[in-house]
Amino acid sequence: MTHYLQPNPYLKKLGFSNADRLAILHADDIGMCQGSVAAYADLIDFGILSSAAMMVPCSWFPAAAASYHQHRDTPKLDVGVHLTLTSEWDNYRWRPISTCEPGSGLLDAEGYFHALARYVHEQADSTAIDQELQAQIERALAAGLDITHVDTHMLTLFEPRLLPHYFKLAQVYRLPAFMLRGDAAQWHRWGYDDETANVLAALTQAVEEQGLPLCDHFYMMSLTEHEARLQEGRRALAACPAGITHFVIHPVKDGPELRAIAPDWRSRVADYELFTSEAWKQAIAESGVQVIGYRSLRDALRAGI
Repeated sequence: MTHYLQPNPYLKKLGFSNADRLAILHADDIGMCQGSVAAYADLIDFGILSSAAMMVPCSWFPAAAASYHQHRDTPKLDVGVHLTLTSEWDNYRWRPISTCEPGSGLLDAEGYFHALARYVHEQADSTAIDQELQAQIERALAAGLDITHVDTHMLTLFEPRLLPHYFKLAQVYRLPAFMLRGDAAQWHRWGYDDETANVLAALTQAVEEQGLPLCDHFYMMSLTEHEARLQEGRRALAACPAGITHFVIHPVKDGPELRAIAPDWRSRVADYELFTSEAWKQAIAESGVQVIGYRSLRDALRAGI
């Protein structure tokens, strides 16, 4: 976790102090497979999860949308669009929903999304990116989702050429877009070269000045180590700094489909089990971290607070 020099303006907009520690407890990859849909339903019922995002191009998205509607009356239910331009698994793939044209640069040699973000960065046409991202949002809206935010699968859009497309959509739809605040030195510490760090800092500063809410920190439960999940979570909460932390899990219920798809299936199942655990619920309550969702950020954005 990292520190930003200036307090996040949305802390006071939401009624918190600059010293308060906030976390969005967020589930990625909902709709990726059947087990993710089943996990989503259980986690909503259990009540710890405060946010989730769906992968619209995936074959289980309609079931995820149906599950959302079954829980529509859940107070402050958050759902975002997990904007997807990559398809990373070997045996289970998905395609763009806006085009099948190789000239778009969105497709690999087999007609699926590229497996890695760098191929998107190198090959994807800017117009095709805009059309695909908008198509995913529009499909989610057509499915009846009250979208609270957008975020980015595999952080693919955290790149100088693509980030303006991401922010443009957020502004058009008046939605928070998950992105981190940071000056150039911060982005450099996160592993970006000097030129890229300067561009990302300028872009994020500009949209924040225009009123777009951003997060201060990011934590993702490990996808490589699945044991001692509760201890990992407790350490993460204890280390959670002042500001807004985007706290990510990838929950899936165990099953043969998941095991056939994902080499990291143990970690995904561990996330599901943690977020249906009374011990974890108690740890959050005792941590001093205040849990919010993207809905409060979206509503403040739209109200011009």
